Amino acid sequence: MGQSLAKFSLTATLVASLAVPSPAATTAWQIDPAHTAAGFSVKHMMIATVRGQFKGVTGTVNWDDQDLAKSTVDVTIDAATVDTGEPKRDADLKSANFLDVANNPAITFKSTKIERVSAGKMKVAGNLTIRGVTKSVVLNVEGPSGAIKDPYGKTRVALNATTTVNRMDYGVKWNAKLDGGGMVVSDNVDITIDLEMTKKEAK
Repeated sequence: MGQSLAKFSLTATLVASLAVPSPAATTAWQIDPAHTAAGFSVKHMMIATVRGQFKGVTGTVNWDDQDLAKSTVDVTIDAATVDTGEPKRDADLKSANFLDVANNPAITFKSTKIERVSAGKMKVAGNLTIRGVTKSVVLNVEGPSGAIKDPYGKTRVALNATTTVNRMDYGVKWNAKLDGGGMVVSDNVDITIDLEMTKKEAK
């Protein structure tokens, strides 16, 4: 009798555990555009550095707490928000000479692979689309930070990502030669993304 009760109890426990769904491993995060910027820098006249940023950064990060490789990143940048602090230069960057914003209003990044390098450091490979051209790039990521609660009860985390791209690969080819040799604008563009996200609460 005792063995029968034990078997029944064990069977009931197994059935109950299978009937209750396990908690989801993936956490969805929404990029906060008000506290996120994609910065860039290029060499000007081969001697100085010109910096700018895009503020219209939106998207989502789906973070798999149990298997990082299953995580995904999907980011969209409003190309028209380019800002270098000089209106005439910004207008030129929006023109067909550079970003051609009228025909390509968005810059996008979609991850294809995420791997941890060390504590607090990751490499995120993905497809970056600029001016309608898509190329594979790798972001060097630090973070995410520890989660905090803001004054409004939202859970927030942040991370930083950097990479370097050759603008020629994306058809951003305008340039001019200097009299003493060299070019007005460097081909390589250094990119830094300071990203803050809020946790999507389950409905």
